Amino acid sequence: MEATFQILLILLAVLAGTAVLARRVDIAPAILLMVAGIGLAFVPGMPPLELPPQVVLLLVLPPLIYSASVAMSWREFRHNLRPIILLAVGCVIFTAGAVAAVSHYVIGLPWDVGFLLGAIVAPPDAVAPLAIARRLGIPRRILVVLEGEGLANDATALILYRFATVAIATGMFSLPKALGMFGGIVIGEVLYGAFVGWASLRLRHYAREPRAEITLSLITPYLAYWVPEHLGGSGVIAAVACGLYMSWNGPLWISSATRLQGIFFWDLVIYLIEGLLFLLTGFQMRSLFEKSKAFPLQEILVAIALVTAIVIIARFVWVYPATYLPRVFSRSLRERDPSPPWRWVFILSFAGVRGAVSLAAALALPFALDDGSPFPHRDLILFVAFGVIFITLVGLGLSLPIVVRWLGVADAARGEHVAEHGAEIAARREALEAALKSLDAITEQREISDEVVKVLRARHEIRASQLPDSLDPDAHDVSAEGTELTRELIAAERKFVHVLLRDGKITDESRRRIERDLDLEEASLANREYRETPL
Repeated sequence: MEATFQILLILLAVLAGTAVLARRVDIAPAILLMVAGIGLAFVPGMPPLELPPQVVLLLVLPPLIYSASVAMSWREFRHNLRPIILLAVGCVIFTAGAVAAVSHYVIGLPWDVGFLLGAIVAPPDAVAPLAIARRLGIPRRILVVLEGEGLANDATALILYRFATVAIATGMFSLPKALGMFGGIVIGEVLYGAFVGWASLRLRHYAREPRAEITLSLITPYLAYWVPEHLGGSGVIAAVACGLYMSWNGPLWISSATRLQGIFFWDLVIYLIEGLLFLLTGFQMRSLFEKSKAFPLQEILVAIALVTAIVIIARFVWVYPATYLPRVFSRSLRERDPSPPWRWVFILSFAGVRGAVSLAAALALPFALDDGSPFPHRDLILFVAFGVIFITLVGLGLSLPIVVRWLGVADAARGEHVAEHGAEIAARREALEAALKSLDAITEQREISDEVVKVLRARHEIRASQLPDSLDPDAHDVSAEGTELTRELIAAERKFVHVLLRDGKITDESRRRIERDLDLEEASLANREYRETPL
């Protein structure tokens, strides 16, 4: 127990140190974390750490998918549903089939084993490409499609994975039955996930206690995921549906106190889960290296190179026709949604990074079939899965910033960000005007003292005055100067409060209440500074 706790402390220290290093060298943390995990695995005296597949599939995956779904805009998800489905379903099935064909005709694997390998390596990761893409300032729609694909493609891959393992174990496969089950799983999980979201929101609204509500929010993704998974589904679709329901309806049901505390809580939880996941993924290199001694090295390297090339090429082969052909055959689609620039499609095709779900699915393969015979080619599948993850994460992950700069995609995103910032300022100003109109209506219906009305009106006028009148650089400079000066005044106020506490003029409880107000004001400054950063 003590050794396990020491290893956990080492992993947390490496996680924090790698995050700082990644920020300094401007490399995605996921890449450095995986490399650090590989390095740690071969440190003398470091015990081997096997990544239990059920830990990823049942404990780690639900909160990751749920939190990403809550952060996702339901309106944008619905608006981009066609390209998301084409990628999350069509591209995954196409890639799995391409890998199966190459594995059968070139590597010599049976069809069912090749299709199983394809199902494992077909889905791009939901975490790593987004973490990289967000730092590059690429157009919003590319991010939305990548995010939506990452939420749904694991469901398609895990369902294919189940079908393939059953086919290998029983030697039987029925395409009509599989299609029927696939449709039933999708519809059933969407309905169940929405129900869990509905029930969770009402329970949290009834609780009205931030700690209880946050505890319920932590239970929600597991409730949405575990039940369908136990019944033979994937659980992923239910978790996504639940998260999207919460994203759309949560703002009207969740209190401000819960929201403030919950954002911090979930940010920390996801930060730790994602970081430890990539570290432990790198750790698997040690056990795989030991097992590789039983295989010819050339055979492993050829298989990894072939499958990696296929998953990268298959995505390009699928994405370009899936983007342009529907517009060729549909005039209404062409008028409603014109074709995007080829550079956008290239970025979408290039961001096919594989991740920990592929490794977990490979590790979850049984060691033996029902009749006691060894599961066919299990170790080779593990080697190939890890190789594809490593090459795509490091290779594509490090190349993506270069490709984005080369194509000039970020230039198009700057205009989007400016327009979005302008719309946000307008929305804030209109919301304040609506609040003042509501105050006028309330004063006509109730007897409210003039002093209260003056205070409330002054508060809204001060908030309105803090909004910039335009987006030009001069207005930004004035606003930034005011923000920095306000931060200095808050620091002076905080120091004076500490002097009062030291002199015994206020209690610790009073100091904490004053500090909380100052912290909230300083946090609002940081948020305003983030919004006003020139692009």
